[in-house]
Amino acid sequence: MRSKNTSIDDGFILVGFSDWPQLELTLFAFISIFYSLTLFGNTSIIVLSRLDPRLNTPMYFFLSHLSFLDLCYTTSTVPQLLINLSGLNRTISYGGCVAQLLISLALGSTEGVLLVVMAFDRYAAVCRPLHYTTIMHPHFCQALAIASWVGGLMNSLIQTGLMMAMPLCGNQLNHFFCEMPALLKLACEDTGGTEAKMFVTRVIIIVIPAALILGSYANISQAVLRIKSMAGCGKALGTCGSHLLVVCLFYGSAIYAYLQPTSSYSESEGKFAALFYTIITPMLNPLIYTLRNKDVKGALLNVLGRSRD
Repeated sequence: MRSKNTSIDDGFILVGFSDWPQLELTLFAFISIFYSLTLFGNTSIIVLSRLDPRLNTPMYFFLSHLSFLDLCYTTSTVPQLLINLSGLNRTISYGGCVAQLLISLALGSTEGVLLVVMAFDRYAAVCRPLHYTTIMHPHFCQALAIASWVGGLMNSLIQTGLMMAMPLCGNQLNHFFCEMPALLKLACEDTGGTEAKMFVTRVIIIVIPAALILGSYANISQAVLRIKSMAGCGKALGTCGSHLLVVCLFYGSAIYAYLQPTSSYSESEGKFAALFYTIITPMLNPLIYTLRNKDVKGALLNVLGRSRD
């Protein structure tokens, strides 16, 4: 990201929500609470899945990876956002901006791939129950998790590399963190060619996974309708329904932010949309997966009982 008008060493000024100063104190309070809940909820899932043998299953193995992703993703943006909202510092160095872009893209892309893996896990559990333990072997689960992380990192390296090659005019970034659509708004030259390349990578990391997930759930729906036991049907719907809700929250916001042309991208709307997928969704994920989950509730009671003893 070369700058024509200012030195790269000057970094960027993050405008954040300074256009709405009356909102900054309220946002600071709510985001602080949401961030605390995100840390507590996702850390609890990781700890419980490690401590309780009942949660040593592929589903909770992948869920612990999702929780770790959410912890890292929010931590890569929220602390700086809170400093920005307090008015203490609204700047970020060039190196910090590149690092934040690389990390946030890697984590977001990894989550997109991981949600496909989790959909496949639910497909195997519902549609191939007799072969489930054979299909979702621990070694295979580890390979899928590693593939998710590698795929996310590769996508991030490609898009960050394309972004860094573009000259930028000015250093005032109308966002609260270094995000691709906002950075493209600073481009000094026509971004059509670069955007076309980025669009291809985004289709691979967003559209194709979303299509695979929808295909998995189409098969799951057919299998659920054939289940004669009401209890079994209810359990399958509850587990898969929670995952599908997470998918809708994640991909809905990702499609809005990353699959529209730069010319039609609204920086103001983009900031509020980014609040949703950087703060709200990671906070809701533990609640969505565990609110009606007897296994997690039982594991929590078991761990609390052990701590009292």
